[in-house]
Amino acid sequence: MKKLFVLFYALMCLVTLQAQKVTLQDVANGTYRAQSIQGLKPMLDGEHYTQISKDHKRIVKYSFKTGKEVATIFDVATARNHKLKSFDDYIMSPDESLILIQTETKPIYRRSFTAVYYIYNVRNRTLEPLSNNGPQQVPLFSPDSHQIAFVRNNNIYLIKLLFGNSESQVTKDGEYNKVLNGIPDWVYEEEFSYNRAFDFSADSKMIAYVRFDESQVPMYSFPWYKGMAPEKTEYTTYPGSYDYKYPKAGVVNSKVSVHSFDIKSRVTRKMELPVDSDGYVPRIKFTDDPEKLAIMTLNRHQNRFDLYMANPRSAICKVAIRDEAEQYIKEQAYSDITFYPEHIVMMSERDGYNHLYLYTIGGNLVKQITKGEFEVKDFLGWDQKANVFYYTSNEGSPLRTAVYKIDGKGKKTKLSTRTGTNSALFSKNLNYYINTYSSAQTPTLITLNNNKGQEMVTLLDNKELKSKTAQLNMPTKEFFSFKTSEGAELNGWMMKPANFNPSKKYPVIMHQYSGPGSQQVLDKWGIGSFSDGGMFEAVMCDKGYIMVCVDGRGTGGRGAAFEKCTYLSIGVKEATDQAEAAKYLSTLPYVDGSRIGIWGWSYGGYNTLMSMSEGSGAFKAGVAIAAPTDWRFYDSVYTERFMRTPKENGDGYQASSAISRASKLKGKLLLIHGSADDNVHLQNFMEYSEALVQANIQFDAQIYTNRNHSIFGGNTRNHLMNRVANFFLQNL
Repeated sequence: MKKLFVLFYALMCLVTLQAQKVTLQDVANGTYRAQSIQGLKPMLDGEHYTQISKDHKRIVKYSFKTGKEVATIFDVATARNHKLKSFDDYIMSPDESLILIQTETKPIYRRSFTAVYYIYNVRNRTLEPLSNNGPQQVPLFSPDSHQIAFVRNNNIYLIKLLFGNSESQVTKDGEYNKVLNGIPDWVYEEEFSYNRAFDFSADSKMIAYVRFDESQVPMYSFPWYKGMAPEKTEYTTYPGSYDYKYPKAGVVNSKVSVHSFDIKSRVTRKMELPVDSDGYVPRIKFTDDPEKLAIMTLNRHQNRFDLYMANPRSAICKVAIRDEAEQYIKEQAYSDITFYPEHIVMMSERDGYNHLYLYTIGGNLVKQITKGEFEVKDFLGWDQKANVFYYTSNEGSPLRTAVYKIDGKGKKTKLSTRTGTNSALFSKNLNYYINTYSSAQTPTLITLNNNKGQEMVTLLDNKELKSKTAQLNMPTKEFFSFKTSEGAELNGWMMKPANFNPSKKYPVIMHQYSGPGSQQVLDKWGIGSFSDGGMFEAVMCDKGYIMVCVDGRGTGGRGAAFEKCTYLSIGVKEATDQAEAAKYLSTLPYVDGSRIGIWGWSYGGYNTLMSMSEGSGAFKAGVAIAAPTDWRFYDSVYTERFMRTPKENGDGYQASSAISRASKLKGKLLLIHGSADDNVHLQNFMEYSEALVQANIQFDAQIYTNRNHSIFGGNTRNHLMNRVANFFLQNL
């Protein structure tokens, strides 16, 4: 009897262990997604920070030194005058006496949204609507905390808090699909990565803003259907249409101008900015001097960056800093620029790698702060008293990121003690930082550190997730590198089935993105096709596949020469490198070289098509999701950055077109697209599929109703994952 019980218990344990397998439904539901901390913001005193409670009902104050809760500074339960069930985000006033509470958030595009904001008074706990005249966009406190500016319906409005929250209109010519004031148009938002285009002067007396005249930009339209999850009941019988301005490669862009508005006199002035008629203004920012407005510009080729200092009253603009590149200027030159009272810290890759440079506020170069064959990722702060600069870089390996500091004499200290991917949020006085770490094997770990790098407190360790994944017998992620026949050294990662047998031959599924400056091969938990620790890959490994990702030429982290070698012919070298990766994998004794598949999303979908038609026949099957199939169909800013215009580079556009080589496609193909993709239009799917039809090539296809570039909502993501998985199961 005892032996029978032991046998029964052992069998039950075995069944339990076998049952602990991740499913695609788990992946779609985020069951194994790493947790993080919401709404982290350092406070003025340098000793505290705030964050949002897990239930999104409170804003809590914590000590940087101990990581312990100090106080609740906002609670929906105790707020007076208006009752909220929860909130989405918050904005602290500069003096921390007021908080803007964000509710009813409704996305517009990738970064833009409308919301209903409330003003919360920390001292008396009153909660009042920011405005009763409709939802708002991008509200901003003035430096003196006495005013709030925001955008509604493409116009800027101003709330004066000392005058009974009186509301006045700053601009009046804003109109949908014609003029935008203070918010970027579609292409600026998408490709220059921001959603607010106005700022207050340091003395709170003026507002500067960018005006976008998109009246001459061609319109793009896509249909709305009733759909489900959510239903659009207004289109129950007849479809509707969404119409918006979208400049494609080589066509007219918005005409941009920069203006200042004097709050007291209500006088508006247009800055005398000598920018090209088709140039860009990707950022504006007031410096600590209210008479100096920094205006950042690019020419249309995006290979010349100018930083102008404008006087908002006289409207005179003078170039302070110019940076030029043979191919293009990277976004960090204008997105990661920091102004101090007498200095500017900015990034440039003028020596071949992305590094930090120190200038005077007048534009004179003081020195190059960092040097070497590595890339600075983020500038974290400058302790001017100690003359110490803090930053993250991938020194040592393009796969990994660490926190560093460097003093005025060039002495560098690595603060990170954990190998993988580190990022940091510093306190205002730079005495402490919150470090967010992960590796391919370790989910997100958030710690409090002092500025010597010593860990003081663990804030979040994802212990529950680690416990869950430990029961799954997860495949490990292995990094590798190889050299192509063209001499390119490429990095990759691989996941093998948990019961891997080196004497067997396994099919391989390769996932890649491959876009300019991107990186998929990184030592971080976000590894994998859905940035969730490789959970989709784990499912496929369990079904007997080896999962692989390779970063080809043109990807980031390895300097300008490696990244920009694809200039004027994107997609060609990238496709060659994926085919070379398949060729290398075929030499491994445990890989079945006749059963290699490839897939990707967006640029990764495009490169899937390019790789399956580059001539070698390396891939038996592939899936292309939301793929741009001809760069003449994509937006001006992104495409021209790497390709110039179709008129200037016709041969390059033809060589980089997946449609132009569709007749050469080898292998089984699944095309997937969302019908409401505002980014990569369904036009790409339709024109490519037509090219396949005319070439008499059979293929599978899936369109998701009313879904945008991210293809999610309701059961959509679960359906998509199963569609991809089943396609490979049937064809590989």
